[in-house]
Amino acid sequence: MDLKDQLKNLFPDHEPIEEEKDLKKEDGIWMQDDPIICKYEKRKGKPITILEGYTGADEDFKKLAKEIKTKLSVGGSFKDERIIIQGDYRDKIMEILKTKGFKVKRVGG
Repeated sequence: MDLKDQLKNLFPDHEPIEEEKDLKKEDGIWMQDDPIICKYEKRKGKPITILEGYTGADEDFKKLAKEIKTKLSVGGSFKDERIIIQGDYRDKIMEILKTKGFKVKRVGG
């Protein structure tokens, strides 16, 4: 007889509340403990923002990339487990990620 059975015998009228699942998923995207690195670089004289350090599935990272590109109305790509956004949008991207629950670390500049 385990603890749940003992509690059921003591409190027969009690209906158990479903426990929250600790899957760390929000909107189908894996939420990680480590921060996502947000970098600024210049390639061929043009500014870009690079996001790296995501430990979830590539498909989730691609969804995140598409959502960021759509919200900012900019171009970009997903390559080598990194999101590359055209232009210097570090502040806006960091705000978007923070509202989604991610930890973000700003690197460079």
